[in-house]
Amino acid sequence: MSDTNTTALSGQTPLLEIKNLEVGFKSRDGIAPAVRGVNITVMPGETLAIVGESGSGKSTTAHAIINLLPGAGQITGGEVLFEGRDLTKLSRKEMEVVRGKSIGLVPQDPMSNLNPVWSVGFQVEETIRANGLATKKADVRKRAIEVLREAGLADADRRLKQFPHQFSGGMRQRVLIGIGLSADPKLLIADEPTSALDVTVQRRILDHLEKLTAQRNTAMIFITHDLGLAAERAKNIVVMYRGKIVESGPALEILQNPKHPYTQRLVAAAPSLASRRIEAEVQAPGGEIHSDSSSDVASVDLVAAAETRARAAAALADMPPVIKFENVSKVYKIRGSGKNGFGSTDFTAVNKASFEVKKGTTMALVGESGSGKSTIAKLLLRLEQQTSGTIAVNGIDTAKLNSSELFKLRRSMQPVFQDPFGSLDPLISIGNTISEPLSIHGIGDRASRKARVLEILDQVALPKALVSRFPNELSGGQRQRVAIARALALKPEIVVLDEAVSALDVLVQAQVLNLLAELQAELGLTYLFITHDLAVVRVIADEVCVMRQGEIVESSTTDEVFENPKTEYTKELLAAIPGAGIELGI
Repeated sequence: MSDTNTTALSGQTPLLEIKNLEVGFKSRDGIAPAVRGVNITVMPGETLAIVGESGSGKSTTAHAIINLLPGAGQITGGEVLFEGRDLTKLSRKEMEVVRGKSIGLVPQDPMSNLNPVWSVGFQVEETIRANGLATKKADVRKRAIEVLREAGLADADRRLKQFPHQFSGGMRQRVLIGIGLSADPKLLIADEPTSALDVTVQRRILDHLEKLTAQRNTAMIFITHDLGLAAERAKNIVVMYRGKIVESGPALEILQNPKHPYTQRLVAAAPSLASRRIEAEVQAPGGEIHSDSSSDVASVDLVAAAETRARAAAALADMPPVIKFENVSKVYKIRGSGKNGFGSTDFTAVNKASFEVKKGTTMALVGESGSGKSTIAKLLLRLEQQTSGTIAVNGIDTAKLNSSELFKLRRSMQPVFQDPFGSLDPLISIGNTISEPLSIHGIGDRASRKARVLEILDQVALPKALVSRFPNELSGGQRQRVAIARALALKPEIVVLDEAVSALDVLVQAQVLNLLAELQAELGLTYLFITHDLAVVRVIADEVCVMRQGEIVESSTTDEVFENPKTEYTKELLAAIPGAGIELGI
């Protein structure tokens, strides 16, 4: 733990002591500080979480421990004592012995950290050879199978021959966990190991990781931006902001009584914690949601946003449906899946889905990856044609529209996708990106389009100076605001948000969720909100459809689904919300 006399209290010798660590990056103007005066202590077998937004220095601190900083990065001061040995003084060769054998690493993105042209088995075997765990081919293969089995892959011997793209996200993460723990290290650094996974997969992965580290008495530094997840998985928490530690201590204490304004912002912005607070307040006498707006902290309180949404939804209870699905199915033909690799078989992505969305409200589609959520979005936007059933927008059957009528309809429906960096053209400026839909639909002249772009930028709280900039010059949150601005350019009635906040830090995520709520109230927008995270649903949605394997297994108001879930699958999704079992003291 940071800045506490843990050693004296426990009588143990610290496994890791970071003292006054300073890390900087070389630039034209000299050394730019990234980590400043960090002090952290980790005891044997302890799990410590480092929490903060992107750029706070948490990953840089962790990578400095094993000297895996990017080319321009360097340790400029302080000590990193591992079992009493200062790792900053080691040569490159000596450090290579420490990495893997004594300190393991589970990186954030498995697709970036597993080589796509090498089989999974080759990459695991490479680690085993590098750490000297086995030398003979048969022994290396045997140990590789053991590593994958320990990581939770039952058919490990068959999986060795497969490539990363043939694994699911959860399976790829298990491979990285297996590699990180393959040499039985005394310390494991887990850098955002599950940030891109479904909540249920995330829970299974972290449960397994916790089990493995407990069995081996391995200490772990767990890096995340979600305070709820950190409190659930770690005994102690360190909160970092702009390269410094601003608060540290026992996880529950920080969660229930945050002292620093930045920590208070994290607590207010975390959807998982906001969901718990809403649940507690709804169940309190009177059943009303109340947020504490007396704080002078510059933050976004998701409970306050949920309160505003709940009031607005009550006023819209009698509005007619804008979107209506009736027994909609989508069946794909999977080629080469018949006998001897010929022919095709049917795959039902959506099976008899029925729901409706009222004007000015938000319907959330929730479920794991592969449940059919995004297929429904494609069917609504007519990017795909349904196999059977009826899809009506404002009472018009979209399947009966000709190309010109469909073009006109799409003006009233706009999508916002998960990855703004992938959905924005890197060669087109922000101004031209937002004005492109106006040009395609022939709306206005050049001057009026420019005025509309500036108007929308103001609506999504972006400075007008961004008009001439390009996507790579913006932060993740700014890029997602640009994607929302582009969707609003045509003044649509319906916005389809497909995992629109899942790739963002909790603070940025909260800002975007709050922005969406404000725009809905101001412009009367109707949202179809697709996500795998029920915590986000609690603060943004009026009604929920829970999907599993192409079918809607539960559909009701948000409060009803959270307070009285009908199916075991919905209960499993609710239980997987980070921090769901933590007593918040509210």
